Amino acid sequence: MTQLSVLIPAHNEAAEISDCLAAVLNSTPLPKGVCAEILVLANGCTDETAEIARAVVGSGRWEITVLEQETGGKLAALTVGDHAAQGDVLVYLDADVRVSPDLLPQLYQSLAGDTPRYGSGRPVLAKNHSAFSNAYGRLWQNLPFYTTGVPGFGLFAMNRTGRARWADWPDIIADDTFARLNFATEERICVPATYSWPLVEGFRNLVRVRRRQNAGVAQLSANFPELFKNEDKHSPSATLLLKLLCQRPFAFLTYLVVSLAVKTSLFRSTNTWARGR
Repeated sequence: MTQLSVLIPAHNEAAEISDCLAAVLNSTPLPKGVCAEILVLANGCTDETAEIARAVVGSGRWEITVLEQETGGKLAALTVGDHAAQGDVLVYLDADVRVSPDLLPQLYQSLAGDTPRYGSGRPVLAKNHSAFSNAYGRLWQNLPFYTTGVPGFGLFAMNRTGRARWADWPDIIADDTFARLNFATEERICVPATYSWPLVEGFRNLVRVRRRQNAGVAQLSANFPELFKNEDKHSPSATLLLKLLCQRPFAFLTYLVVSLAVKTSLFRSTNTWARGR
């Protein structure tokens, strides 16, 4: 019986899916007797994402299955994946994220059981080509949302009991925030292992993605206000901001410029999805 399922929604991820799968297959062996599966949820792809994923051979106790949908849509793909998954622990992994070897075994050991649990690892920002994004990231990774709690952007997991708290995934922007807010603070676990997560490249894309994130939170607040009783996100204190300004003045400036641009009409887009790569 499969006890761990890794679900990877993938829309035109031909450039990413091979390395993503390689990192998963390079995981530290799971506990004895534990089997695992990878479900690549190829949705609306017009490139070779599905073909590349099918060519990857599973190793050890890992089995790879590719599920294709003609239309794009991450949330619909996650619903299809949830219905197909056999695992007692479900890991939701973006195709551009790279897990460290110990992450998946640690998540399985922490979440297995009948008590509702949500988990993730410690995110590490991947190196950017953009000097502006690198500076922005140096500031951002010192803010409370990044350093405390279990943010789960790019990768989050839960057990079956926790996943039973809602039916199909709703048509929303912020799937990671929706998942996190379905669990109280004491139900969330951050394991020590890391994963590499890419920040988008350049000022324009940072503004677009930040605006999309804000729109996602506003959408959840309007449609699922009851979830915000579980919010533990704290604004940075004035003391912390002053410290960061003194220690990282250029990084502070990049973050401030992006934050101000988000509130203006710069780079407005009607697209609901913004990745920037």
